[in-house]
Amino acid sequence: MKKLWVSSIPYEKEIVIAALESGADAVLIPDGESATVREFGKIKTVESGGDIVPGKDVEFIDISGKADEDKAAAVATEKMLVLRMLDWTIIPIENLMARRGKNIMVQVSTSEQARLMVEILEKGVDGVVLKTSDVNEIKKCAELIGGISERIELVTASITGIKQLGMGDRACVDTCTQMGLGEGMLVGNTASGFFLVHSESIDNPYVASRPFRVNAGAVHAYTLGPGGKTKYLSDLKAGDEVLVVDFKGGSQTAYLGRNKIEKRPMMLVEAEAEGMPISLVLQNAETIRLMNPEGEAISITELKVGDKVLGHVEKGGRHFGMQVDESLVER
Repeated sequence: MKKLWVSSIPYEKEIVIAALESGADAVLIPDGESATVREFGKIKTVESGGDIVPGKDVEFIDISGKADEDKAAAVATEKMLVLRMLDWTIIPIENLMARRGKNIMVQVSTSEQARLMVEILEKGVDGVVLKTSDVNEIKKCAELIGGISERIELVTASITGIKQLGMGDRACVDTCTQMGLGEGMLVGNTASGFFLVHSESIDNPYVASRPFRVNAGAVHAYTLGPGGKTKYLSDLKAGDEVLVVDFKGGSQTAYLGRNKIEKRPMMLVEAEAEGMPISLVLQNAETIRLMNPEGEAISITELKVGDKVLGHVEKGGRHFGMQVDESLVER
């Protein structure tokens, strides 16, 4: 996820409150003001006694020429590097992205400058530091940064088998986000293949919709999260980040409010995509749905061999949720 820091130097109460209410990741404030900021809410502070300490965790470099670019390139990559472009030249930023590769932010004064930075060289910098006295610019910039998401490559999978199972433990993943039609989460029996499981955002005669929920599957299954990491459904807990994905491959990070695990009758769904098998054990209920390539929800109780649904496949294995290049067989 791209980061948004807001500068409130000199200290301005209205700017700090706007940053808090807009969901900024951190505020830059004068030394000694962290306690004042925390009276309004919990947010990371950047100052000598704050959560992020200049010189230790982050370096601020003014860029006006090649010597400044070289100085910035020499900063340890473990530190966040914040570039302050004195003549607003794009080339040094592109050079530093190529030389350094990560942990680069740029100070901007408008949301339009922020857009340029997070889109530069397609990948964009890791975030922006917004310095402004206009609270509306803070809100615009927050909406811009929040709207940038990972693109997930979805593939068409052909159903090869459906098998009714007995009882098992399934996980209902209740997020702090309202999902709509065509949105859900990627879940699979293995770390190499996932189905796009639809949210419970559809009404039916027997139960009201729960648009914040994905009835995701059996507790052993993996879900694909932000940054390409996976987690077992059984490990998810309140406050964890999860990835909401739509049928076009757009995504957003959501936060878990509850993981509801209960015993229910289960069903195994199997498919093939790009020559790879995908499978998932789901609750056997008509309210559990996958999606077809047009984004339409299909109840798993109506699935037939040959039906087309959306999935995602990955190469390589996993080690503690991180993708690794190794031989791995999962059945």
